[in-house]
Amino acid sequence: MNKIKKSLVVILTLILVFSLAACQPKDTNDKIGQEPVSSVVVGEGRGKGGPVKLEVTFENSEIKDIKVVENKESDYTKPVIADLTKQIIDTNSTNVDIVSGATLTSHAIINAVKDAIQKAGVTLTAKDATKEAEKAEDISTDIVIIGAGGAGLSAAIEATNQGAKVIVVEKNAFMGGNTNYATGGMNAAGTKYQEAKGIQDSPELYFKDTMKGGHDKNDPALLKVLTEKSAETIYWLEELGAKLSEIGRSGGQSVDRIHKGPEGMPVGTHLMDVFADQVEELNIDVRLNTKAIEILAEGNKATGIKVENKDGNAYNINAKAVILASGGFGANPELVTKYKPELEGFGTTNQPGATGDALAMVEKLDVALTDIKEIQTHPTVVPKINEMITEGVRGDGAILVNRDGKRFINELETRDVVSKAILSQEGNTAFLLFDQQVVEEASAIQKYKDAGLLTEAASLKELGEKLKIDAETLEKTVNTYNEYYRNKEDKEFGRRLMNVELTKTPFYAVEIAPAIHHTMGGVRINTDTEVINNSGNVVEGLYAAGEVTGGVHGGNRIGGNAVSDITVFGRIAGKNAAEAVKGK
Repeated sequence: MNKIKKSLVVILTLILVFSLAACQPKDTNDKIGQEPVSSVVVGEGRGKGGPVKLEVTFENSEIKDIKVVENKESDYTKPVIADLTKQIIDTNSTNVDIVSGATLTSHAIINAVKDAIQKAGVTLTAKDATKEAEKAEDISTDIVIIGAGGAGLSAAIEATNQGAKVIVVEKNAFMGGNTNYATGGMNAAGTKYQEAKGIQDSPELYFKDTMKGGHDKNDPALLKVLTEKSAETIYWLEELGAKLSEIGRSGGQSVDRIHKGPEGMPVGTHLMDVFADQVEELNIDVRLNTKAIEILAEGNKATGIKVENKDGNAYNINAKAVILASGGFGANPELVTKYKPELEGFGTTNQPGATGDALAMVEKLDVALTDIKEIQTHPTVVPKINEMITEGVRGDGAILVNRDGKRFINELETRDVVSKAILSQEGNTAFLLFDQQVVEEASAIQKYKDAGLLTEAASLKELGEKLKIDAETLEKTVNTYNEYYRNKEDKEFGRRLMNVELTKTPFYAVEIAPAIHHTMGGVRINTDTEVINNSGNVVEGLYAAGEVTGGVHGGNRIGGNAVSDITVFGRIAGKNAAEAVKGK
């Protein structure tokens, strides 16, 4: 009997213990009827333009919201930021894909969220996001534009202002294309800003300089349009909100005519901010992550395009006019080596989307190509990482030296000449050298410094030691150059523009080498930007502008002419296409 009682006591005790345990509160995530645990933390990451700060709201170890607190990235990255933050919230994870072409911005967003997670002390559990497939229905419009870079958006803005209904398709997750990478400026002749500084320039002189720089291979009719329309295009961009009043000089120019962005801001970044604002203000239909795969046509007439959305679903955009503004093929190694085999293995300064898709699309329309083998390298690009050092650094006073510590070229020669000279040096590289005064003159240098690309030294001797070149020779080279500066004559290489004496410490250098930069060839157009076929006839309803075209730059592009090209001819394409579709 006692044994039975003892057993009952043990059983009842165990029941009581388990009952009490069941009544205890569970983990925060399992609370019922209680307030969730929330926290709001600011995290920081570093993007291309500087710090990016995000306010991240957590609730029971889940990310509920992400708000941008501080952002110095260009406006064109807004869709990238919106898409990435949505993915992070939907998946409750920072394990999301980097956006090709916006790598630094992508890392900034991800790192800012990671920073917030660490500060909040939470552990996230990833979840599957519910993905809604994007609709793929045929649609009609007045004008469809392939490419949302500088040429495509110039065309879209002008056509919209002319009253046309426009759709722009862009295969990247962001607008801008290679325009995002433009750092120098925009050439224009006879502007009020040149006149204010006493610079005597004219479209005729601009034409002469560019024809010489292009080895007389430029299409004279197209070049005449570029040079004569350049000044009015500067003013048009200013009406949109751009500021291009600062003047400098690029290699191959006889006078100062490159118009720069405000306070050293890269011209491409500045213009894309302006264009992005215009797209929003004018409510232009820009379809990102949408790749053009075919030009629709009836005989010799373009009637629209077939596109593929981010889910891989295809649909047609029927249009009365099509504008090609899809850029060049500098990021397509196969095409580059097909047309210029000696460039095999070269790096590229181009954004990943510059793959020349339009060249295949125009084949069925028998479109003529011109200057297709003319491919330019930029002489001053940091090897392996392909970071371009803007030509403005040389224009503001930097010099080039080889591994012997000697100059070997007029630094302001055209890009092809400077590139060839660098490739003939030991190691196929050279060093771009400058002092603190050049840093103060060329504000673009600061980003290279912040990125850790520059070797800095308190003296030329120390710089030579760090670069592993003969310090005594280097000192002699710089002293000789300074003497040329004081006497206003470069006796060795004939450099005419020597802005500063290289004496202000610290001194800086960066190793550089040529990389693929611009494809001068492409589809043939006339001065109205109409595309021409191999029979010499206009392809009805098909226009083109920017790097997708050939003829403007000839055998070599002058620095600052790409931005002139995309805006001058982009605007013309938009205007003419809009006029052509009226009444149709």
